[in-house]
Amino acid sequence: MRNGKNVILCIDDDPDFLDSMKIIIESAGFIVETADSAEAGIKKYKELKPDVVIVDLMMEEVDAGTSFVKEIKALGKTPPTYMLSSVGDSLSSNIDYTQLGLDGVFQKPIKPNILLETLKTRLKKK
Repeated sequence: MRNGKNVILCIDDDPDFLDSMKIIIESAGFIVETADSAEAGIKKYKELKPDVVIVDLMMEEVDAGTSFVKEIKALGKTPPTYMLSSVGDSLSSNIDYTQLGLDGVFQKPIKPNILLETLKTRLKKK
């Protein structure tokens, strides 16, 4: 939390997608920090201690997102962490995302109302 606002860390290698996420999330009163790779995301994660993490499944490597999640989980208690996926709705039904240490999966293209409702609901529970 910074200045009374929750900090959301978004990690994706698509700068246009990051820009749109920033606009959507900041419009709801959150602070958004971004990273364009899993490696940059780890550095920002350690520096920021965000309230929520949203990370793309496939970035510079096919499993960069899951590798990122494993790495932050190894650091100890983590904030709610969500995966972004463009591989289809079948990801949620074919993979138990909780075994990956995730709190959920957002499908690309992202639906702003679902994203914001999820963030608001999840951050109220904290």
